[in-house]
Amino acid sequence: MKRSSGSALGFYTIGVAALFLAGFFLLVVFGAQSYRNAVAVQSDNNQKRALLGYFETCISANDAKGSVRVSRSEYGDVLEIPDSNDDYGIRIYLYNGELKETYMALDAALEPEMDVTIGKTAVFQAEFPRDGLLKITTDAGSILIRLRSEESGIKS
Repeated sequence: MKRSSGSALGFYTIGVAALFLAGFFLLVVFGAQSYRNAVAVQSDNNQKRALLGYFETCISANDAKGSVRVSRSEYGDVLEIPDSNDDYGIRIYLYNGELKETYMALDAALEPEMDVTIGKTAVFQAEFPRDGLLKITTDAGSILIRLRSEESGIKS
């Protein structure tokens, strides 16, 4: 009889240890899954902030009187930031869900296959809601940039 009560106590002890071990493994799995989701959301937010910040940095670095323009093309809005000689400059536009950037002659045709992808977005709009203010809208949201230039505007 003593032998059977000892084996029942052993099974009980092993059962409790197994229960705690299973709980620990479930906690680790759910914790890792929560951490992975939090990192994915943080990475997505950082990507969106970087894309909007890129516009601000690019425009601020090249903003001069009459330098920032928005033109229309078969791809939609094209943000143009000419360099000092006004013939060449940076052009940013949307093509197949990718924001493309190129440095080329401002009157040349766009070549999306050759241009650099700077981000992914389904929306790209650039407009001048009032004098001296540029509004850029993407999937990440909108950014308002105060321009130093007074003659910036929409070019046909």
